[in-house]
Amino acid sequence: MIETAYAKINLALHVRKQREDGYHELETLFAFVDAGDVLTAHRSDRDTLATLGEFAQAIGDPFGNIVSQALGALPHGDGWTVTLEKNLPVAAGLGGGSADAGAVFRMVERAHGLPVDWRTRAAKLGADVPACVLSETCIGRGIGTELQPVDSDLAGTPVLLVNPRVPLATGPVFKAWDGKDRGALPAGSPREIALAGRNDLETPATSLCPEIVEVLAALSNTGPWLARMSGSGATCFALYEMQDQLAEAASRIKEIQPGWWQMAGALR
Repeated sequence: MIETAYAKINLALHVRKQREDGYHELETLFAFVDAGDVLTAHRSDRDTLATLGEFAQAIGDPFGNIVSQALGALPHGDGWTVTLEKNLPVAAGLGGGSADAGAVFRMVERAHGLPVDWRTRAAKLGADVPACVLSETCIGRGIGTELQPVDSDLAGTPVLLVNPRVPLATGPVFKAWDGKDRGALPAGSPREIALAGRNDLETPATSLCPEIVEVLAALSNTGPWLARMSGSGATCFALYEMQDQLAEAASRIKEIQPGWWQMAGALR
C-alpha cells in the first residue's frame, strides 16, 4: 500500500485562551495540500519502520516516531514493514508527524477497517491527528480535535509552501503568545474565513524566528490572494488564482532564496 501524508496548513488560526491543562482553546480552518510525505507498507511478521528522503535524519529514533505509535494504536495483523519518505520539514507548522500518522490510519482503514473509537486513538497521538486522518478542509475547535466538516470552495487552489529551513518547536511559540483573545473565527465559506481570519501565532513565532518576516514578504511580492504563516511556523503559504502564477512564484522564490525549502501543489 502507498499513501501520501498530505501537508496540513492552517488557513486561519485563532487562539482563544489557555486551558488549565496547559493546552490552548483554538478555532482553526484546516486545509490540506495534495503533496507531502509518502508512506509505503507491506505485510510482515512484525512492525518495522525505515526512513528516507530529505528530512529523514531530522525525525530521530524511528521506533519512537509517531508512525510507529500509530501502528501500535491500531489492530493491523501480525505486522507491517513501513517505509517513510520524509519530504516535509520537521517542526515546520505543516503537521508533518500528524500527517504521517493520519496516513497510517488511512492505510489501516483500507486493509482492516478502523475501530469505532479511532478518533479518540488519533487524538491521543496529537491534537492535529484526527484532522490529518480525514485530510479534508474542516474547522477545528477545542484543542483542534473537535472537527466540523465544511463545503470547500478552495479545492484545486494553487498553493506554494516555503520554509526558511529553521525548525520551530510548537511549545515555545505558544508560550510566547501574549494571551489576548482577539476574537472568534469568522463565518462564511473557507475562502471568506481565510481572508477575514488571521494566525494569532504569527507574532510570537516571528519573535523567535525573524526569518518568517522575510518569507512572508517574499511570498507577498509574488501576487497571491493570500499569504500567511501556517500553524506555529515557520512554514508560510501563498494561495494563487492561477497555476501559472504559482509556477512563476516558485521560480522567483528559488532565484532569490535558493536555500529555502519549497513545495508547490493544490488544495484538496
